Amino acid sequence: MKTTKKLKKWSSAILSGLLLLGVSCSDEFLEVAPTDSLADAQVSTQPGIEGLLIGTYAALNGVFGNRFEGPNHWVTGSVMGGEANKGTDAGDYSAINPVQRYEIDPTSGDINFLWRGRYEGVSRANAVLATLANSTEIQPAVASRIAGEARMLRGHFYFDLKKHFGNIPVFDETLAAPEVVLVPNNGDAWAQIEADFQFAYDNLPAENGAGRVNKWAAAAYMGKAKLYQGKFAEAKTWFDDVIANGVTSNGLKYALLDDYAQIYNAENDNHAEVVMDVESANNTGSTANANYFDDLNYPYNTGPDGPGNCCGFFQPSFELANSFRTSGGLPLLDKSYNDAGNALANDYNVESDEPFTPDAGELDPRIDWSIGRRGIQYLDWIPHPGKAWIRSQPYAGPYSPKKYVYYKSQENSFTDGSSWTRGYATMNYTIIRYADVLLMAAEAEIEAGSLEQARTYTNMVRARAADPAYWVSNDGGATPAANYVITEYPASQFATQESAREAVRFERKLELSGEGHRFFDLVRWGVAAEELNDYLAYESTLLVTKFGGASFTGGKNEVYPIPQSQIDIQGPDVLVQNPNY
Repeated sequence: MKTTKKLKKWSSAILSGLLLLGVSCSDEFLEVAPTDSLADAQVSTQPGIEGLLIGTYAALNGVFGNRFEGPNHWVTGSVMGGEANKGTDAGDYSAINPVQRYEIDPTSGDINFLWRGRYEGVSRANAVLATLANSTEIQPAVASRIAGEARMLRGHFYFDLKKHFGNIPVFDETLAAPEVVLVPNNGDAWAQIEADFQFAYDNLPAENGAGRVNKWAAAAYMGKAKLYQGKFAEAKTWFDDVIANGVTSNGLKYALLDDYAQIYNAENDNHAEVVMDVESANNTGSTANANYFDDLNYPYNTGPDGPGNCCGFFQPSFELANSFRTSGGLPLLDKSYNDAGNALANDYNVESDEPFTPDAGELDPRIDWSIGRRGIQYLDWIPHPGKAWIRSQPYAGPYSPKKYVYYKSQENSFTDGSSWTRGYATMNYTIIRYADVLLMAAEAEIEAGSLEQARTYTNMVRARAADPAYWVSNDGGATPAANYVITEYPASQFATQESAREAVRFERKLELSGEGHRFFDLVRWGVAAEELNDYLAYESTLLVTKFGGASFTGGKNEVYPIPQSQIDIQGPDVLVQNPNY
């Protein structure tokens, strides 16, 4: 049984135990407490507060079951970042259609769910802190650890809101209750986020057990927050600390896994690359504890020979697949990978029973850990058959997602088959992993002028991908499935800050593809309009109906609209809409 399931079970056990505390053998048994709530005295015990804390962890996975709430941000981070499109066909989950065209409206119910879900997480963290402040039963060391976890989680929820919506309301556990207090979205969110991460770093242990945040997760997240603000020297200090001293919550020294594919394998959860993750579990009575947010994101209608038996969403883009082209083992940083002579050969509009010759050119091996494409072994299922696994190639292209997909050997052990699809998988989603830390550290080093150190960190990531022992094979490991050629960057690529930035930014695209980071990276680099309009221009030559006439509007689309329903509730003088919506 997965260790990661324990937190979910603890939550039920704690709450059940608390409810039993209300039963008495005295003659006051006729005084029945409300059955749908717990008294303050019950919650303010250590088990009670731990139960509230576990409820806060649960909010990492989303609260209302809407897929925009998912921690992987496959729509708001990856689809909006141009590394994937919605997939499936035009009529399925059509609310995403305007999102992928950068035409999202403030009335979007999905965006409202994202807003509500993250603020529910903030509310739960605040409830932990407020209850803890009024408790007299908890030892100081335990109280510090609980407060550190709650503030770390609150910092995460606020960071997520900040990167999506820009100007957001910020409040802490001291907000008066039960009075209704309206908080405008003009607070200093970064100050609150940094304060939360600093407190977490100062008060959390280095090792805190599987599924819980520790001080090194706080340090990595603080470095990320500094990076987003352009505080590169400060970010470097935090990343240096993590790289030199950081350990996972299980006490493993942070390291890159030898086998890239094992990052996304449920049987290898809580590995040495996990800095902060979201835990999952199956067969708990609710598929919400599994990766419900990915239940649509498997090849379409694959039957017994493929995973999910469902929907065909989240299809990697042509542009992303082409990006894995190499020349002499190095990526084509000048974007010539989209040119006719370099674009990846694919089976677009080729029937599965028709002949197809896979691409024979040089490719980064990470393509076949990241993208399902015809003729290449798809985990332990079968070689991807092409169009037979795609719902509508003319609408969404020829590729399938491959990360965070379960293996055939894991059905009914690492999947929850209690609902309409087999696709509720139980691998943990990693919010921050060590490769991400190394590449963020490389960015900070570039801005500090330490170009050679930035090259070292970047090449650590490339060196892992270059080990042929772990390349995808169609015959059990003897022969690589494609012409994989990858080398480390030479010193000449890091001779100037401009060329070094170009390399590190592209490395993030390749290494972290499909993991929900791309859109937010483009925005913080200030290149979203240029990059995404180039993406649309190219993709629309192939998917004309979907992307024809679409454009990214600079000064608007860098952030999402404040949900109109929230403005209606609180008033436009409290919540001010983002510009140009």
